[in-house]
Amino acid sequence: MTRDPDCLFCGIVSGDIPADVVRRDERTVAFRDISPQAPVHVLVVPRRHIVDAGTVVPEDADDVAALLVAAKAVADAEGLGGPDRGYRLAFNVGPDASNSVSHLHLHLLGGRSFDWPPG
Repeated sequence: MTRDPDCLFCGIVSGDIPADVVRRDERTVAFRDISPQAPVHVLVVPRRHIVDAGTVVPEDADDVAALLVAAKAVADAEGLGGPDRGYRLAFNVGPDASNSVSHLHLHLLGGRSFDWPPG
């Protein structure tokens, strides 16, 4: 499994850095954001180090699909699904999008209403 020794999220995946982990599987780890922007704010990351969504290649397809499956499982566990509820999924790429950790991660936000467009 690819790991960057200087990557914060690789440290969380390996267990070397503590986090409030809410879900683990063979491809992903999901943990609560330390600076939540909604009542539920969970980051879902691949166990394998991928820099960001802008660097994804066809060989990463299984890991990217696993992020979406894991995000749905977390949303369901947090009670965010259903016809009267909802949640937002977001990938940030680069400094203009406020991406501060260079490890692919999917933000799962919910528990409140969101405006559109974001930002």
